[in-house]
Amino acid sequence: MNILVTNDDGITAPALYGLRESLKELGRVFIVAPDRDQSATSHSLTLNRPMRIDRPEPDVYAIDGTPTDCVLVSTHGLLPFKPDLVVSGVNRGPNMGDDVFYSGTVAAAIEGAFQGLPALAISLVVSGVADFTYACAFARSLVDTMVERGLPPKSVLNVNVPNRPAAEIKGVKVTKLGMRVYEDSLIERVDPRGRNYYWIGGDAPIWQPEPGSDFLAVDEGYVSVTPLHLDLTDNALRTRLEEWRLKP
Repeated sequence: MNILVTNDDGITAPALYGLRESLKELGRVFIVAPDRDQSATSHSLTLNRPMRIDRPEPDVYAIDGTPTDCVLVSTHGLLPFKPDLVVSGVNRGPNMGDDVFYSGTVAAAIEGAFQGLPALAISLVVSGVADFTYACAFARSLVDTMVERGLPPKSVLNVNVPNRPAAEIKGVKVTKLGMRVYEDSLIERVDPRGRNYYWIGGDAPIWQPEPGSDFLAVDEGYVSVTPLHLDLTDNALRTRLEEWRLKP
């Protein structure tokens, strides 16, 4: 089996190599990751310039592009073999609820699913000192099960692991995407040359502790596994729209 490991934290992120170690007994592991931090790039592609690709060591490639670029080039001829599986992460920080729409980590897994491959995204819910050991071990266990059971087409597993010692992990819960209250704001500053610049900032998000949600599971000490499906069609609303009898 050929396994593609990628991320949005960049090629130097230690969790990439932790994942490689945890997965190497399952097959040949290729690391293809951005050459710098590409967090919150969502599903963007590099279309308006050529990309550079470096190979710092065998089976490791650094791309000056996005996480989605990494998966796309890996499945279109960069690697000697097309991957059989995509594992994206381990992200340093959560990817829960609405944040999956911004996440480069999740987008890389989604691109894997678009390419017809089983894929998962895995994140460690941490903001300070991070120990990725358990998250990498859990990824290995989950891959074993995915290979045995299979995933439906255009489906992705989004995993969030509490930042706790392995002995304090209470178990695994299959969850839904939670909701958070955004308090983002546009912060304006002036640089030393008198020019205005802007940051998107704000207070930390406030999560709603909804039963069955990814946030609540992680908060209670469980690994959250949320199945995502890439057909975003709202079929209930589609039926209602038919009743509107829209006119050209």
